[in-house]
Amino acid sequence: MANTFVKIASATVGSGGSASMTFSSIPSTYTDLCLKVSGRVSGSGYDFRLNVHLNGNTSGYTQRAVFGTGSSVFSYSASIAGYAASLMGSSGTANTFGNAEIYIPNYAGSTNKSYSVDNVTELNASTNNRLDLLAGLWSNTSAVSSITVTTEDGTAFVQYSTATLYGIKKN
Repeated sequence: MANTFVKIASATVGSGGSASMTFSSIPSTYTDLCLKVSGRVSGSGYDFRLNVHLNGNTSGYTQRAVFGTGSSVFSYSASIAGYAASLMGSSGTANTFGNAEIYIPNYAGSTNKSYSVDNVTELNASTNNRLDLLAGLWSNTSAVSSITVTTEDGTAFVQYSTATLYGIKKN
């Protein structure tokens, strides 16, 4: 069967930036969720963590990731509070946004929630480019009813950063 993406909601950061983007009252009528983020943060640097907190929880997350920086490849396992992806800061190529897709299957079920992440940041002519692939588990059996996207240290998302939440329906 083919799957259909249905836009549930989107958020776009206005002038002045924003510390977070939140989706609440997520309906339980879909089989899966897909969150797409295009963002950049105001902090000085190249690599800022994008955190995704399900139902406001900051604990119970474990993950395994592999990432490349343009010159090296790394992997790790960790219990990190909602870490999902990396975004570029103000030291990165001007007006360039990082992109991430977070996929949450069976989000309304009564089992622990697995998720996968595909993420990329880009810095012209540098070894600070980054590509992440991550598999994670949120050890909580509650249905996902809200998602909050923040940065690791509260650094603001810059203007025009966006997040769009899709519900996946099986046809």
